[in-house]
This record gives sequence, C-alpha cells and structure tokens, in this order.
Amino acid sequence: MKYTLMIYDDEKNGWGKLSPPEQQQLMAEYGQLTAQLKGSGQYVAGHRLHPVSSATSVRVRNGQRSVTDGPFAETREQLGGFYLIDAKNLDEAIEIAGRIPSARFGTIEIRPVVEAPAAT
Repeated sequence: MKYTLMIYDDEKNGWGKLSPPEQQQLMAEYGQLTAQLKGSGQYVAGHRLHPVSSATSVRVRNGQRSVTDGPFAETREQLGGFYLIDAKNLDEAIEIAGRIPSARFGTIEIRPVVEAPAAT
C-alpha cells in the first residue's frame, strides 16, 4: 500500500531557527533516510518544497477562477515536503514517519493513497 508522508513544520520557528550547521546536519539525516528507503524498496518519490511565500492558490467558484499569492490557509505549520512510500500497512508507515528528521519539531501527516486501477 502506498502512503504519503506530508512533512509540516513552522518555517520561521522550526527550520528558520536552525543554524546553518544544524540545517546541514538535518539535510544529511534526510539523505540517509532517503537512501535507506530506496535500499529497502519502500521509496516511491519525495521532494522538499519551496517556502510557503512562493505558493499560489487557485480557486474556481461559479465558473470564475481566482488566483492569489500565498498558501491555501494561514496556519502555524506549513507543508515543507513529502515522501511517497510503499509500506506493508499503517504501522510500518508510522514507523517510517517517526524516522523523518522534522518529526522532532514538526508534524508528519500520513495518508493512504487511493490507487486507481491501471487504464487498459
């Protein structure tokens, strides 16, 4: 089963408060985790996202498109990246989420992926 592990943290008070050496250490830990997941065959995809200040939100209401700068919602924690993994079950996905370095100061949201049958 595939799961998306969405990595939320406070850009200003989480990552932004880390010193450059602490940021480098955290990125090295992410590299190690990614290598482990690839080695075990559990890694499907993963990416770090640009800061929320680079976000653009699109809404369509009554046939009219509205485009605004910024995130969908103003929240304390922002989506900073994600892993898409293949895990046996939710327990295994939880174990992997707990190994994500940002879990120490942010939140990892786990969601199962709805897999559509392949088109024929």
